[in-house]
Amino acid sequence: MIPLRDSQPSRKVPVVTILLIALNLLIFLYQSTLTEWELVLFFHRFAFTPSGFFASISNRQIYWPILTSMFLHGGLEHLIGNMWILWLFGDNVEDHLHPIQYLLFYIGTGFVAIMAHTLSMPHSDVFTVGASGAIAGVMGAYLILYPKARVLTLVPFMPFFMNIPAFIYLIIWVVLQIFSGLFQSGGGIAWWAHVAGFLAGMLICIRGRKRRRDETTTRTP
Repeated sequence: MIPLRDSQPSRKVPVVTILLIALNLLIFLYQSTLTEWELVLFFHRFAFTPSGFFASISNRQIYWPILTSMFLHGGLEHLIGNMWILWLFGDNVEDHLHPIQYLLFYIGTGFVAIMAHTLSMPHSDVFTVGASGAIAGVMGAYLILYPKARVLTLVPFMPFFMNIPAFIYLIIWVVLQIFSGLFQSGGGIAWWAHVAGFLAGMLICIRGRKRRRDETTTRTP
């Protein structure tokens, strides 16, 4: 199912979301200028691998690819898919969290996602790149914050359009990630990173909403 637009209007310009998309696009444009060998070297330096992470931990070194890999993509389709989802759901989550909190949330859920992938495949030396884990966190947050919004969705194998509640679309999405993680081996997709990022986004926003509600109740005379 391909989401085309949502019904939740943005109250202000989503500056951080736009900057994140721009940064991903600029890095991909740079990647496209590299030769095949240069791209391999570039990924060796900036892409994440679980084996590389554990080697750095053993050597007491900072493993920067845990951050830089979130801004790399393996191809144009990968990039467009991620950036479209980020644009669709990110503006409203940024509305709720505000720019700095939103940026920290994005990086934090991306970190949780990549750690889940690392634990699921601790010996892998396959490059892991992409913003999918952090974007899954944004989707999880959207489920908690705007469950009654509606998402216009294209079902390509029919094909037809459906205008469905956001909570239905997002629950179907995460269930598909779980089933794929359980029953699909390989394929080059970090399914458990998607699931972990999504759940992290949900939990952070549930706690945030509860804390704000408690603060409001405490201030009420």
